Amino acid sequence: MDCELTVELLITYDVDTTTPEGRRRLRHVAKACEAYGIRVQKSVFEVVCRRSDWMYMKQRLNEIIDPTEDSIRVYALDHGSFAAAEHMGQSPPAPHDTPLVF
Repeated sequence: MDCELTVELLITYDVDTTTPEGRRRLRHVAKACEAYGIRVQKSVFEVVCRRSDWMYMKQRLNEIIDPTEDSIRVYALDHGSFAAAEHMGQSPPAPHDTPLVF
């Protein structure tokens, strides 16, 4: 992917799961993130995607969550940040440089 047209994002979320609706929202948020990124922890995704895909994903996430109960944080990173990440314990590096097959 051309780095001028792509973004590297760290996406974290906290969805209220005290109700069946909240548990459904949690599953939908995870599915939306899995469509574009790699899960590196339970509620943390590393995403490398085109800017246009990010705009679509952002819209989708806003449609899923309840903004009075849930929280999503998105950190835009410099290109190459994931390759420079330090990993400790059971945290293998994510394969960002390989094509994702959906």
